[in-house]
Amino acid sequence: MTKFKRFIINGLLITAVSLLMRTIAVSFNVYLSETIGAVAMGVFTLISTVYGFALTVATSGIGLAATRHIAEAVGEDEYSGKSPAVRCIVKKCVTYALVFSISSAVILYVLSPYIGKNILSDERTVSSLKCLALTLPPIALSSVFSGYFTAVRRVYKNAVVQVFGQGIKIFSCIGLITVLGASDVESACLSVVIGGTVAELGSFTIQYLFYLFEKSIRRDIKPSPHSEKRAMKKVLGTALPVAFSAYARSGLITIEHILIPKGLEKSGSSKDLSLAAYGTIHSMVFPLIFFPSALSSAFAGLLVPEVAESLAQKDTDRIHRIIYKVFFSALTFAIGTAGIMMCFSYELSNTVYPTANAGRYVLMIAPLIPVMYLDTSVDGILKGLGEQVYCMGVNIIDALLSVILVWLLLPKMGISGYILTVYFTETVNAALSIARLFTVTKIKPRITDWVIKPLFSIIISCAVARAIASHMTGRIEGVWALTSYLAFTACLYIFLIFILNIFKRKSRLSH
Repeated sequence: MTKFKRFIINGLLITAVSLLMRTIAVSFNVYLSETIGAVAMGVFTLISTVYGFALTVATSGIGLAATRHIAEAVGEDEYSGKSPAVRCIVKKCVTYALVFSISSAVILYVLSPYIGKNILSDERTVSSLKCLALTLPPIALSSVFSGYFTAVRRVYKNAVVQVFGQGIKIFSCIGLITVLGASDVESACLSVVIGGTVAELGSFTIQYLFYLFEKSIRRDIKPSPHSEKRAMKKVLGTALPVAFSAYARSGLITIEHILIPKGLEKSGSSKDLSLAAYGTIHSMVFPLIFFPSALSSAFAGLLVPEVAESLAQKDTDRIHRIIYKVFFSALTFAIGTAGIMMCFSYELSNTVYPTANAGRYVLMIAPLIPVMYLDTSVDGILKGLGEQVYCMGVNIIDALLSVILVWLLLPKMGISGYILTVYFTETVNAALSIARLFTVTKIKPRITDWVIKPLFSIIISCAVARAIASHMTGRIEGVWALTSYLAFTACLYIFLIFILNIFKRKSRLSH
């Protein structure tokens, strides 16, 4: 099997699983929002921001380090992963993960009462934070094994683990909510957290068993002490810079998310209404906006080992081909998705979240989709090129700007100030990353193919779909009707892109 075919097959597999997982996740969020309410969703989102920082410390860049250096070892080794160097890197990554994750878990558990009462200003978060501390070591170790399977192109094992873990989480949460009830916010959040904890432990167990039965690992050959030292040096050299910059970024993000409900309160909203608006955007709107990104995110994750291997082999031409294909496919997909989300924003939100007024937020954020989706792919390429420190520097700038703008704008503008903050920071982040990629690789942008043609095609497609809907029924009601119009718009968009590219080829041939 050629590298390109293997890349496409792995990408499609991850996409299929990711779409399944996101469908389940969005459906589960609908269930949670209706069962525990928007206020509890807001409190849970607050808990998640602190947990996110603890998780950043627990993993400390080890996932990227494992993927990148195992991929490099595979690229340099004709036996494709059977050398003792691969096993040595995995062992060092596991050691690293254990040290950081156990330390993070202990600190989070001990400081949970102080964080809940003094930082989050909500004692209902304390029990959930203590429970979440238990998940940090298994998640960090799972990052190592997930990085290994991605690097050796056996991503189907990661897919199995994801499906298994999501299933455990949903059944556990539903069972616990049924038993403990959702009459108060603390019990509702704790039920969701315990379900997630059980799922993470189960996922790690399966992933570790997969690794134990890996036939490509040569256990009969022990690496030399010199190679072990070199492996640890490589892991530290990649993981630590990423870790320190990730701490700064994650810490700033945590501060930002703590400031959001407080800023909304200062704008004149009550505490519960502020938490409800916060929960609606982060637990409902963003999952819907990012739902289609399962396709682009799947391939973006696979770009790290592909580009890293090509870099190790000094295959510059292949790297350039990858970049051109990524920009064309990512922007074509993202611009089409943004147009469809804008065109059907209210119908989509009312269908997915019937009890939440999320339509206007979807309409406001949807134009930013091309920027956010492309940035994910560009980051994947840059990390494969060894630019992970630069990426984290950009992310720190992004997070710092977010904190400043949230602090300044939300008390005066309310939720509109937060939307403006998201626009500004995401644009700056993407612009800096794209500029760096163009500088490092010296490629030239193709604005007509990447932007103008997709933009023209989606405007025509959405206009035609809306005209038909207006002529037929005037309004789009029901799941099947909405699905039909979405499918029609997507098919027309793909057809127009195809036609425009055919004309381009004919024009080239005629010259």
